[in-house]
Amino acid sequence: MSSLRRRVLYLPGYDPFPPRRYRELYRREGAQQAAISGYGLTMGARKDRTGFGWGVTGDFPQGRTETEIEVLVWADLVQGSMGQGILTTYGQLARTAWAYIGSGALFRLMRLRRGPVIAALYPIVVLVLQLLLALLAGWLMGWGVARFGSWWLGLPVMAGVTWAGLTGWRRLDGRLFAYYLMHDYAFTAQGGGEYPEALEERIARFADRIAEVLAEGWDEVLVVGHSSGAYLAVSVLADLIRDGRVPKGAALSLLTLGHVVPMASFLPRAERLRYDLQFLSTRDEIFWLDVTAPGDACSFGLCDPVAVTGVATPAQKHPLVISAAYTQTLSPEKQRALRGHWFRLHFQYLCAFDRPGDYDYFAITAGPLTLAERFANRAPSPGRITTPAGPGLSGPGLAA
Repeated sequence: MSSLRRRVLYLPGYDPFPPRRYRELYRREGAQQAAISGYGLTMGARKDRTGFGWGVTGDFPQGRTETEIEVLVWADLVQGSMGQGILTTYGQLARTAWAYIGSGALFRLMRLRRGPVIAALYPIVVLVLQLLLALLAGWLMGWGVARFGSWWLGLPVMAGVTWAGLTGWRRLDGRLFAYYLMHDYAFTAQGGGEYPEALEERIARFADRIAEVLAEGWDEVLVVGHSSGAYLAVSVLADLIRDGRVPKGAALSLLTLGHVVPMASFLPRAERLRYDLQFLSTRDEIFWLDVTAPGDACSFGLCDPVAVTGVATPAQKHPLVISAAYTQTLSPEKQRALRGHWFRLHFQYLCAFDRPGDYDYFAITAGPLTLAERFANRAPSPGRITTPAGPGLSGPGLAA
């Protein structure tokens, strides 16, 4: 019976919620997956209390595993970017639309997957429609008042009703998610794809934290990046390796889930990310597995993030691109229950599968095999997309 000690550092996507939601999600979905797959998971406290996280003991036929999971928090930056008023959000809409359309990034993205492009256009369409409906309601009320009085009275009524309409739509965003998605895309597109200073500082802090963990001698250090957290994880590990802070012989793994890399890497000033993608794809210090699903409309399913960005070289080793294959790993009943629930499908990678295949988030994070061992003989999924669609690099990159 083998035994393994693992440290997991989880980097969430653009999420304003506190990290405890991920602990509760892991607890609930892990119990379901363990019951389905026939292994044991026991959650508890970590020995290392730095940051927020939890401990997991895995009991598998191949052995027992001790795992400590820590969330790398940047929810405060997300919250700060979301604290925008109605007018500011419409200003973001105009700037973000221009960032993607004016640079040609939107047309490049359309050559990949329609789902995430539709998801990107969704908040623009919904917010513009909300504005038009509010203006129409305001105009009708103002016209009615002016007809029996004067336009001097009708104009403030029109303005008041229009603003009340926009405020009402804003309060419904817990169901529509138009403002949330607009803030998400605006955060990514600010500066034309260049990381803002606050995010660069957080990336440096994450790299320092992973370096500390690597020095502790774990059997595996697994970095997990979900959604926008996937491309942040790429930059964090690229910095770490460039600085020579990965001990020789360390088992460093990267698992990217439901990535939206092209939404960032296709922007004109995202050179930093494009160089990081190219650099990391050639390194021997890591094993990188990328998991997406065509059924996840919020991610670029089966798109090799390095190749489609146009930065692949003959030296590329990573990532291994596979599908979570929702149509096979979820029962027809489960698929029907999740149909139309975009966000839930985007988080399915972190949840239980009732017909699990070789991708099992809980076996990966709490099981007795490292990521490289578990997928050592796995070929890329046949539907993998490697056709370059991004802008590539303006400089020579690693090919020189």
